[in-house]
Amino acid sequence: MTLQLVQVNFKARDDSALGQFWAEALGWGVSSEGPGVTNLEPVGFDWPDPSALCIDLVRVPDPETVKYRVHLELATTSDAHQAEWVARLKELGATPADGGRGDAPWTVLADPEGNVFRVLEPRELYRDTGPVAAVVVDCADPRAMVRFWGEAIDWTVHELTDERALLRSVKGVGPYLEFRRTPDDEIVGNRVHLDVMSDPVGDQAREVARLEALGATRADVGQGDVSWVVLADPAGNEFCVLGRG
Repeated sequence: MTLQLVQVNFKARDDSALGQFWAEALGWGVSSEGPGVTNLEPVGFDWPDPSALCIDLVRVPDPETVKYRVHLELATTSDAHQAEWVARLKELGATPADGGRGDAPWTVLADPEGNVFRVLEPRELYRDTGPVAAVVVDCADPRAMVRFWGEAIDWTVHELTDERALLRSVKGVGPYLEFRRTPDDEIVGNRVHLDVMSDPVGDQAREVARLEALGATRADVGQGDVSWVVLADPAGNEFCVLGRG
């Protein structure tokens, strides 16, 4: 298996401004591969590397403003760290978005474009993930998601129940990928999606064929003639198989 999960991709009205928010929030560096695209990664990071999932923000004319399937959860080291981080995120432009769960130990916020994320209370599981504890995908059936993603990428399943599935790089570094059970009527479209890449990059076509054999389908999101291939997993979550830029 040669497919790696390499980054999380956000659709944004203003990729530069939103990128600056997340760069300051995470303490990461900012770069750009062209107009309308902002890239975020840890300072000194040699991409791609499983020790972190980078973030790409791509400008689109009018991204939807609804509940999304994919969100980030941030790791903290102490109660004081959580409180300090929440206060700083609000100073940077985040707003409360608790969804009626005000008594939860985590804090739910929305970034300046409305993307909801959580600042978690300290958890031993996430002590070594870096600032991003997990990328969470809402789904109706975590077990079904693992049947696809557990074969699709080179990540190990750490937990699997009817309520959630937890995967992490086989190297035991970086954030987790979590599939969390959510009622069907609460699952809406994607503004945030995953990007994977074959290693070597020249294996892209072979990996796309393998993913299709696992149940992925081609998806048209208006991408046109590009070096990546857009697919949807069996639950309809779009993701990109990157090629040479």
